[in-house]
Order: sequence, then C-alpha cells, then structure tokens
Amino acid sequence: MSGSYDDSMIDVSSDSFWEVGNYKRTVKRVDDGNRLCNDLMSCIHERARIEKSYAQQLTEWGKRWRQLIEKGPQYGMLERAWSSLCTEAEKVSELHMEVKSALMGEDFEKLKNWQRDAYHKQMIGGFKETKEADDGFRKAQKPWAKKLKEVETIKKSYHSACKEEKLAASRETNSKLESNNNPEAQKKLQEKVEKCQQEAQKTKERYEKSLEELDKLTPQYMENMEQVFEQWQQFEDKRIRFFKELLLEVKQHLDLSTNHRFQTIYQTMDDTIAATDAEEDLKWFRSNHGPGMPMNWPQFEDWSIDLNRTLSRRGTKKSSEGVTLTGISQTGADQPVQPLRTNNSSVSSVERTPDWSDEDTTPNPFSANGDGNPFEDEPASPVVSVPVRALYDYEGQEQDELTFKAGDELTKIGEEDDQGWCKGRLKDGKMGLYPANYVEDIQ
Repeated sequence: MSGSYDDSMIDVSSDSFWEVGNYKRTVKRVDDGNRLCNDLMSCIHERARIEKSYAQQLTEWGKRWRQLIEKGPQYGMLERAWSSLCTEAEKVSELHMEVKSALMGEDFEKLKNWQRDAYHKQMIGGFKETKEADDGFRKAQKPWAKKLKEVETIKKSYHSACKEEKLAASRETNSKLESNNNPEAQKKLQEKVEKCQQEAQKTKERYEKSLEELDKLTPQYMENMEQVFEQWQQFEDKRIRFFKELLLEVKQHLDLSTNHRFQTIYQTMDDTIAATDAEEDLKWFRSNHGPGMPMNWPQFEDWSIDLNRTLSRRGTKKSSEGVTLTGISQTGADQPVQPLRTNNSSVSSVERTPDWSDEDTTPNPFSANGDGNPFEDEPASPVVSVPVRALYDYEGQEQDELTFKAGDELTKIGEEDDQGWCKGRLKDGKMGLYPANYVEDIQ
C-alpha cells in the first residue's frame, strides 16, 4: 500500500487481512492468475509435443517392422496377426496426432484467447485489473488507516507521558531517602511528578477518544473492504471455473479409451490375431512349398527324331523368337543347327506351378549342392582353357546357357560333350553352356 499513512504501520501485530497493506495478497492473486494461464499453456504445449513425438515414433516403428515381417520367413495367418501390431501402431499414431492437433488448435487457443480477454496490459507495465484491485483496496482502507495512524501517534505520546511520570516519581522517592534533603529541591520534584501525572492523564483521554473514533470507522471500513474483496473473488471465480472447464476438455482429448475408433483398432487387432489357425498355415505351406505341390513326374517315352529334337520348356515358350520346335534356328541362313539338350545336359524339365513365388528356384544340376554357380563345385580335374570367338549370335534358352553376339570373345572351359555343348566363361565372369559349333578358336 502506498501513501504516507502506511509508513508507520510496517510492523503489524498479526497476519490478518484487515491489517494495513495485507490486501496486497489479493491484488497479487490477479497477477498470479495471469502467470497461471501462461503456465497452463506451456503445460499443454509440452504435452502436444510429446503426443507428436510419440505418434512419429509409432509410425516409424510400424513401417520398419512391417517391412521386416514382409521380407522375413513368417507366412500365412500368423504373418497377418504379427502385422496387426504394425497396423495398430499406424492407427494409434493417427489418433495421437489428432490429440496433438486438438490440444494446440482448440485447448491452447481457447486459453490464449481467454487470457487476452481477462487480462489487459498497460502501456506502463502490469495489468489494468491489478491496478484496479490495488486502487479499490487503497480507497476502501484509506480513512481507517489514516485514523489508525493518529491512534498510534497518540498511543506513543501517552506511553511516553506514562514513562516520564514514572521516572519523575522515582526521582522524588530517591530524593526523600537522601540524608541531605533540600526542601526546595524536594518541592520541585514533587511539582514535576504532578505535572507528569496531568500530562499522562491528558494523553490517556486523547488516546481513548481516538480509539473510540477508530472503532466508529471500523464497520464502514470492513464493509468497503468486503465489497472490493468480493469483486476480485468473482474475478478469481471466473478463472477457476474456466480452468476446470478447460482441463475437462483436455482430459476428453487425452482419453482415447472413450474414442470409438480407438476401441475399433484393438477389436480388429484382437479378431486378426484370434483368426490365426495353425492348421491352415501348415496346409498352405504344404501346398505351396511341400509335398502338396504338383510335379511333372518322369514317364517312359519312345525314341523318335521329333522327341530327340524337342526343346526344353523355355525353348518352347520362346519359339516365336526364331527357334522352331525342331530346335533349328531361323535367325540366319548360314547359322548352324543348334545342338540338342537332353536330360543330362539341361536343367530339369519340371514346370513351375502358378503358386510358386518369384523366389523359388529349380535346383541346378550343375551345382553339387543344388544352388549357387553350377560350376563352382566341379570335381578337381585338368581344365583346358581356350580363347574362342563367337561366329554367330546366340541367345541362351535355359538358365545355365550363355548369351553372346557374333565377334564376342569368351573362354572355352573343358572339351565338347557328345551332344555338341561346351562350357565357357564370358569376359564378365559369367559361366555356362553354349553350342560348340557357334564359336571358333582364336589363332
């Protein structure tokens, strides 16, 4: 409280609201309310950042694990059940992003607008509401505080007079006890005591009268202070009620358990996992990768020229590219007859079924372990490496055959077999079979 009348009232006797200057706590509550608005906005903003960060982490986690599951060896219904974890993460991530948007777009903005309407900044600093509260209390307290200052002043005068009276009486008593008592001095001391008694009585009457006047002002003082206090109680009541309403809205946005979409996510996830059937998964694997797969079993065939010239499965599919069913190339008049591939020089003629995936491969008969380079596990034997040059273009008809153009140089590995095929290696390191009559030795 400002003003000359409160300087002597710093040392108050209690912490009561009615003491001079103690209304400052109510005024401070106005500033505290504005600060609490800022604190709550910071609180909501931090939670929104957490929601966003969690949503992003869920999305990244779900995406990464979905790729790992799809590329991994898991299959069938159990694969879908496992993938439901990723679906849940993606859906929940969307909900948490919506929570973040609701916190910032609705709750944060609502609080910000309410604060702007409730607290008005002044050009000189502070808030208009704070100044109004301080001015209201000061005006209500000023008459009573002014009279209280007078009472305190008179009380000090009265106490000082009482002290002087007691001191004068003590001197008079000591003087009477002295042996060399001077009647004239004794008389002066007695007059001093009487004068002090009169002064003490006079200040006492003034002190009592001042207290009576203060008591008369007290009811009006209390009424005025009550009115101002109730005004700011109502102001604080609005803030408390608004905060309660806002916090309930924040709770509603955070509580995903009441969101029907959130419940649907876990119901769908539960149904997907519960639908996993071990028997169905095992049956699928048996049909697609096990004994349940179809097989072109070998059958007895009579020898004939046409049969001996029959191309393999892939050669048949590419007959439109210049190869006839007799195995004779039609790409050039001077091109030699392509040698025949029988079972001991070509890959297995078992056809793929439509259910095979792109990753399924037919075992390579030229590999000792059934996979990898068909020549990497050949038994140790003298190898003849001869540089040769292609006389004609040749396009491999099987997986283990080379493709080259006329004029390309390659290396012949080993001797020609009894069916007219040689093993060779291109300059890029690829190895395979080629017709021996399509090349000539480089002299």
